[in-house]
Amino acid sequence: MPISPMDEYLAHQTTETFDYVFTSDKNFYDRYYFNCHPSSDELFLVAGMGQYPNLGVTDAFVCISHGTNQYTVRASRELGNDRHDTSVGPLSVEVVEGLKKLRLRCEPNEWGVSFDLLFDGTVPALEEPKSFTRVRSRITQDVSRYAQVGTYEGTLEVAGQRYDVDPSAWKGARDHSWGVRPVGEPEAPGIKLKDMQNQTVGLLHNWLPMQFDDYMIKVMADEDFEGNRLVEESVKVWNLGIDKPQEDLGRPEIEIDYIPGTREMAKSTVRLHPPGGKPLTSVNTPLRTVYLAAGSGYRPDADWGHGTWRGEHVVQGQVHDMSTQTERSQWAFINETLCKYELDTGEVGYGMHENMCIGIHKPSGFDAPDKMAP
Repeated sequence: MPISPMDEYLAHQTTETFDYVFTSDKNFYDRYYFNCHPSSDELFLVAGMGQYPNLGVTDAFVCISHGTNQYTVRASRELGNDRHDTSVGPLSVEVVEGLKKLRLRCEPNEWGVSFDLLFDGTVPALEEPKSFTRVRSRITQDVSRYAQVGTYEGTLEVAGQRYDVDPSAWKGARDHSWGVRPVGEPEAPGIKLKDMQNQTVGLLHNWLPMQFDDYMIKVMADEDFEGNRLVEESVKVWNLGIDKPQEDLGRPEIEIDYIPGTREMAKSTVRLHPPGGKPLTSVNTPLRTVYLAAGSGYRPDADWGHGTWRGEHVVQGQVHDMSTQTERSQWAFINETLCKYELDTGEVGYGMHENMCIGIHKPSGFDAPDKMAP
């Protein structure tokens, strides 16, 4: 492939041009993620954009939970050789100031979803512990990520309603991750079928960028089917302009109460144990959920999936009815749940509790892949 505009920058990490990444693994990806809310239960927006150099595809989506519906606009195109081009259909991301300000746009379209939003980080971008998973001899996940909370400013329209997005109330989180994790067309299970038959496949995933007035508490924890921690993080990051160092909050304990008959969160409690400090507890009450399995591509199906080839340029829109638990449950796979966080210190914040429990997770009582909460 030819040189590209990215090759103009003094940022090469290998002797190859930017067209080529360090591995030929088809699962290599590079992705932006955003969420946005008005610090209330009125709506919740989740958006993402990814590039898949070894698959030759780039795609993007936005899902907005509003009223009793979830509205989705998604787009896919051939990646080409200009990785500087971060636009797909009506969706685009622009880096205004690295590690601080990004502009997220969705041009007006036939599905009535549009926005022009400027994210402004209120804390320094936080590099997470690296996520690394090897299944038998194969690396299935090798991911770097940094995360940040901030405010939003601009305009947003959905379902015929227009919002003036004021940074005094409109907040959220974003991340940038890259590396190897399953993307593109699913592979045959191969020997992994043996693990599934032996009921040793499962994952509990929790990711919480908890935003308060003066700081972020960032919590994450992934566990395997027996409850062994694969990766964890618990840290307090003060707002830019506050001259205080990051604070280690110890091993996070996350307790989830599930809606009966589902694996969907009804409430969660996070307990933190700062070394040498006073324990801290947050009770998290769900306000609204974006179900990423409903159209975003995070759970691939016959119509859509991250990194799957759909054509040179494809744009689609969907509306999902989420008015009943029966409707919601069919999409409850990886859930972006906007919560109100109430600390036992009396402080209140807002933000997302991303939660997923698939397959076996014995500590939660899910001893079969189809087991649901009592």
